[in-house]
Parts: sequence; C-alpha cells; structure tokens
Amino acid sequence: MKKVSLAPKWSFEITPGSPLLPGATIIPEGINFAVFSRHSKKLWLVLFTATGTCIGEIELDPVHNKTGDIWHVLLRTRKHDLQYCFRTNGPHDPKGTGLFFDDKTLLLDPYARALAGGEKWNGPPRKQAGFKRRCLVIEDRFDWEGDRPLQIPLQDSIIYEMHVRGFTQHPSSNVKNPGTFAGIIEKIPYLQDLGITAVELMPVAEFNENENTNINPVTGQELVNFWGYSPITFCAPKASYAADNKGGNQVREFKEMVKALHKAGIEVILDVVFNHTAEGGSDGPMLSFRGLDNTVYYLLDPETKEYLNFTGCGNTLNCNHPIVRQHIIACLHFWVIEMHVDGFRFDLAAILGRDMKGEPLSNPPMVEMIAEDPILSKTKLIAEAWDAAGLYQVGSFSTSGRWAEWNGRFRDDVRAFMCGHEGMVAPVATRIAGSSDLFQKSLRRPYNSINFVTSHDGFTLADLVSYNTKHNLENGEDNRDGFDHNISWNSGHEGRTDKVAIKKLRARRMRSLALILMLSQGVPMILAGDEFGRTQKGNNNAYCHDSHLSWIDWTFKERNTDLFRFFRLLIALRKKHPVFRRSDFFPDLPHKLHHPIRWYSTHPDTMDWSAGARSLAFLLDGHGAEDRPDDDFFIMLNSHTLKAETFAAPKPRNNRIWRKIIDTAAPPPLDIMEESKGLLLASPKKIKVEPMAAVVLISASK
Repeated sequence: MKKVSLAPKWSFEITPGSPLLPGATIIPEGINFAVFSRHSKKLWLVLFTATGTCIGEIELDPVHNKTGDIWHVLLRTRKHDLQYCFRTNGPHDPKGTGLFFDDKTLLLDPYARALAGGEKWNGPPRKQAGFKRRCLVIEDRFDWEGDRPLQIPLQDSIIYEMHVRGFTQHPSSNVKNPGTFAGIIEKIPYLQDLGITAVELMPVAEFNENENTNINPVTGQELVNFWGYSPITFCAPKASYAADNKGGNQVREFKEMVKALHKAGIEVILDVVFNHTAEGGSDGPMLSFRGLDNTVYYLLDPETKEYLNFTGCGNTLNCNHPIVRQHIIACLHFWVIEMHVDGFRFDLAAILGRDMKGEPLSNPPMVEMIAEDPILSKTKLIAEAWDAAGLYQVGSFSTSGRWAEWNGRFRDDVRAFMCGHEGMVAPVATRIAGSSDLFQKSLRRPYNSINFVTSHDGFTLADLVSYNTKHNLENGEDNRDGFDHNISWNSGHEGRTDKVAIKKLRARRMRSLALILMLSQGVPMILAGDEFGRTQKGNNNAYCHDSHLSWIDWTFKERNTDLFRFFRLLIALRKKHPVFRRSDFFPDLPHKLHHPIRWYSTHPDTMDWSAGARSLAFLLDGHGAEDRPDDDFFIMLNSHTLKAETFAAPKPRNNRIWRKIIDTAAPPPLDIMEESKGLLLASPKKIKVEPMAAVVLISASK
C-alpha cells in the first residue's frame, strides 16, 4: 500500500488493484481503475473534484500497476463523487508506427459510464479546441422494482424509431422536461394509444453536438450534429438528454425511462454506433481511443498509416481485433445488465464484418460473438447491413437466426410500386410475403426482416409523397449531401400546396404505404411523426438541425387526426391477427387452392406478373395460418397513378361473407373501420380501387 498526496487536503492510499475490472469500478475497498494501453510507456490517472477542479494525478508504475497490456490501480477511498481522465506517454509517430501518444492530452476512459462537461445541450464552448469532458465514477444504486426485459417475440413487434431530443423538444409537445429521457416518460400514454411495442432510440451515447462547423445559409444559425452518430464513448448516456443531469444523474434518469416504458409494455432498442468514433481522421480531436492505442482501435492503411474510411466519418473501428471485440461485447453487456435495454440496432453494421485490412470476412468473429453471447441471447439484434463504402449485405449479413436486418429492399420496392414504376408487382409481392429471396436461403424467418418505408435517414412519409428531389440547402453543403435516389413522387406538385386534389392524393398514398408496411410479413418499423404527417420540408438529411425542422411538431397530430386514427387502427389490426405475423415463410404447395397466400390480379383466376402490370391482390387464408387459425383477408393494391381498377374477390369460405374494413381512398372515417362496422359485401364481384389506393376485406360470419 502506498500513500499519495495531491492537492491540499487531498491524499489517497493506493494499491495495485485488479486488471479484471475495466473502467472505474466501486468495490468495498475503494475505486478500482483499469484501462488498456499496449504501447504506452507511462500512464497517469488524473483526478478531479465533483465540480471539475483538478486535484492532481497519480503516475502508475509499469511494474506494479500493469498486467500485460492493462494499467490498473485501486484508490482506497469512500468518496465516490470523483471525476477522472487518463494521460499517456509513448511514441508519437502517426505516419510510421501509426501511434499517436501525446502526454499533454487528457483522455477519456473507453468504459466510462457517464461524462461531465456536456450537461447543457449546445452549450459553450462551440470550438472543438475548447471541448472538455471528464469521466464520472458511477454508483449502481437504483431500485428497478423487479423490472426485467420484456422479451416480446420479434414477430409480434412494432418498432417506433425516435430521436430523444427531437421527440419532445418542440413547444407543442407540452411536456415538463422537453428533449429528455423524462420527456419520453411523459409521452408514454401517447405511445400506448398508438400501439407500438418498442421504441428504437437514435444514439444516446455521449457525442459532441457542436462538432459541426457549418452555418445555415438561410438563417445564419450555427448547425450541429443533431442525430449523434459520432460517439465519444459507447457506454455513457448523453448528459444533456437528462432533465436532472448533474453528478451522473443521466444514468438514473435513463433507467427511470426504461423502467417506465417496460411498465407500459414497451421495449427499448438502442441505435448503437460501433463503426467509428468522434475522433475522425488524422486531423480530428484526440479524445480517447487514439491516445490510448491508435493502431489497435482503428483500421489503418498498412503502408501510409492513414485511417481507412468505410464510414464516411474519417475513421473506422477495428471491430475484429480481439481487444475491440472484447470492448464491444462489454459495452453491450453494460446496456443489457445495468440499463435493462431490450435490444440494439447496429449502425453501418457491415463494418462489423471487415478484417484488419478492411476486407469483408466470410464468417466475421465480431458478428458471430454478438449472436452467440449468452448474456445477449434474449436481446433483439438488428443490423443496418451496409456501410458507406458500398458493402451491401441485406439478406447475407449473417446466417444466424439471431440477426434481423433493416430491409432496404423492402423500402425501395414498396416506394417504387407506390410511385407507379413499371415491373414492381412481382418484387413488391415478394416483400409482402416476407422477403424469402433474402432470408430463407440462410434458414432465417420472415421476422428477420425489419420492414420500413421511411427512417431518420431520408424523407419523412409526408415528404415522400410531396417532393421529387431533396431540398437540403439549409444544411450548408450546397445541396450536395443526402441521397439523390429517393424513389419518391410529389403527387403532381413540388412541396406545399393548397390544391385539394393533390392533398387528397397525398393522404391516400400515405395511407396505402402504411397499409403495405403494416400488413406485410416481417417486422414493421415506423418513423416517429409519420403517423400524423410530420414534414421536414423536403430535407432528406436533417442530421444537422436542432430546430423546428427536426423536432416533432405535435400540432400535426391535431391537424391530421384522421391519419393518426388510421395508423392506430391499422396497428391494432396487425396486433389482433396472427395471419400478418407468421414465424415461417409461406410453404411451396402444389395447388394454390390450399395455399395460405394466393396471388391475384383484378380477377380471381388470373395473375399478371408482367412489367406493365400495376395491380396486385392477395388472399391470406387464416385457416392455414400456422398453428393460430385466423380470419381470411383479401387485399387489393392499385399502383396506377391515374386509372382506377375493378377487382373481383374470390369466394369466401363456407358460411362466411366479405366485409370491407379499409379503403385508403375513402374519406375518413370510412378509410378504416372496426371489423364489426365494416361494409358487408353480398356479391363482391366489382370492387373499385382508386389510383394509388388499397382496399382490405375480412371474412365474417353471415
């Protein structure tokens, strides 16, 4: 045991501690610190008071305080409200060895569970050079009241993607704590009313919203990194997302949110970014990983030692290095064990499959480790199965049934169909049936497909039917950023219009797109605000706006009550009927009369798969709905932009009759009705489906 004296009145007894407890861990003897740094020659633990005043540093002895590549020390103290950082000394040879050591820079702990210094959103200083954060020592004292992850079957899930700040920051949200975890708690009754089963939160780990230096050329306002896909650390909840964010209370408030959502029957899925960090390229800030061991944590060119950039953000995490794999697993464990989250969506997940040279691996250890990890065995794992360098793995990301994938093919095919494009009847039928072409060959299931039409990245649903092209000038990048391939149609006028016919067509198309999403096999994901027609005014890359453009304007719910009602009843219909939530793909039976899904054109005995076809109908046979018998449904889709179609429904089963419950072209409330109030069809031989519309029939007893 050794005693060290720091600032006046501050002294500690220290012992070597343990290398097995990464980060800062409170144990009965005090606080154990441990951090990986293979190539450093010296390492210091820098300590601060609870208010951020530096009280000194402790130099670790490489003989007594280092085991292998782990530096460690035990601070024998009962005072836990300390803040800390590390300093390292070693070779600084970025273009030679690739090492970046700088003993003048304070470094954050990769395992930090909370950070100080970023409590105020968009607070000073704006300059990157003035950026200062410190790690907090966190005590795990929280009464979960018996809470456990909900483990809702994936096939029964309905996911709602949201941004923590954007969800309630708008004044119209009428919450006490806008833009926070607490604000989400206040909106739980709304989420219950809508009927979703899970929220998917865009990044909540600490990031620097002020790293964006662009200016809005229209307003002159400074832009930000609003979305947060630029992590500083992977385990620390963002302090400015908490109403009470002093002293690490952001951890407690996040837990309160999870517990409250669980009590309401709603799961929490986190959007995690294990593909790059906020340190960026060689000219970026040194915050943590770069200064601890640059060559281990990042992919570097073997010759030049330049950062390999498969993310579009300047660096790429070296995910299949054993140290990085271990770190990612530990971070996932933290969120599941200590924070009770139910699952993860992995941003640019194709990065997880690249080797140390950046080449795609056939059987990536990182992907397999996550799938097979016993602690994660009941969590939901969702991959965004592509990256920014063109590696597109939708359907082939993994053969493990543990992995679901954002189905970009579903998004593109459904959009193209509902824009009236040629040759889309067969592709959209494949998507409706669960995308067996993508997932069946690897013995996965329909629920491995996360179906979506819109997400945070791209147009909102309202903009998808209102704009032909992106309108991103306010991003300060001369409209160069964001996708050009939107697969959208403005319905006859670009942007806002007062023309009644165009507004009706847009509302019809939104309802039809929502219907295809919600009644397809697979797991539907809704973008927050789409259920009442939120707009971003044609901006398809609003990552940089902390303004009314990115905040959800809740007055749209009052203005578009009919659209909200449509979504709510549509979600309820899906949840009630297992015929829409199959766990297996439709079987390949020899005779269509006994098939649980049967395809039609406008007539019961014909099917038109030609490139010129614009009509699609299908019968879902509830009698053959696996082990859960259900009602029959006959669904008709018309993707003509101008021409109405007349369909004939097949004869219903014995002693039953067709009842029309949805017509997306009908004026509300006739657009969707409760089953018992649907229109009985005595002779369903001529069912008119308007252009860009859908009609749904349900079998009913006579």
